[in-house]
Amino acid sequence: MKTTVTIGQIPTGWDIDANLAAIARVVGRAEPDDLVLLPEGALSGYAPDLSPLATLDRARLARAVGTVGELARQRRVHLFCGSLLPEDGAWWNVALHFTPAGERWTYRKINLAVNERPVLRAGAELPVRRVAQPWGDLLVGVQLCREIRYPEQWQQLARSGAAAFVYLTNAASPEATTGVWRSHLISRAAENQRYVFAVNLADPRQHCPSMVVSPRGEVLAELPPGETGILRTTVDLAEVSDWSLNQQRRDVIDLRYRPTPHHPATTAPRPSAAHRQPSETSTRP
Repeated sequence: MKTTVTIGQIPTGWDIDANLAAIARVVGRAEPDDLVLLPEGALSGYAPDLSPLATLDRARLARAVGTVGELARQRRVHLFCGSLLPEDGAWWNVALHFTPAGERWTYRKINLAVNERPVLRAGAELPVRRVAQPWGDLLVGVQLCREIRYPEQWQQLARSGAAAFVYLTNAASPEATTGVWRSHLISRAAENQRYVFAVNLADPRQHCPSMVVSPRGEVLAELPPGETGILRTTVDLAEVSDWSLNQQRRDVIDLRYRPTPHHPATTAPRPSAAHRQPSETSTRP
């Protein structure tokens, strides 16, 4: 069970046409059935100052969403793209999944950053997304930016059947401590024994890497920080395991998931195939 991921580390700004051109270049490097990842806010634009949302052309953004969906359909890829998006009378920070069949799915960020809270509405669901692959269905959990700080969310996704995490961020701050977010990504992979597919924007102040981490915490591939680039790598899902999760003392501590859906949740059942045991081997507060 192998899956290929194409990660596009690109700049993000408030120019939707420029964003679309950068997205198209990344998609053009992917092959059918790839998981293509683009940063948080890659379509709409994103910055610590969200005041440009007041004048952002909503009609242009809606057309751009359609364009990205068509790119995914034409290239026959699974495209995960971040955007700020108006819906239900509010703005949301979302990750969009566009499928080769022309379908669209949305994850709404749960843990908003301080600069986002006066402007955006927070989601309240942690759905697992089904991604069709030639060998069957890959289940993924999606997280955005500062949600790297909340390991309980990632564990919930793993327990719901996710074999990999899709992580989109827009993390670029000179105040950030070097290496902390990279360590978080490695921990989220190793503690859940899942793959982490992470993408950040290209920015000189970038403090979170775009990279692929194995269920053992091994960094399999990584893009140079601050530079525009594309990474494409193939992973073997046989590495995924429940060995550590199954040893938790849930009689001592057990987390509960209490979603408050805005829309019907898109969920997927836990896969029946047994996982093998492994060999023992912006800062926005």
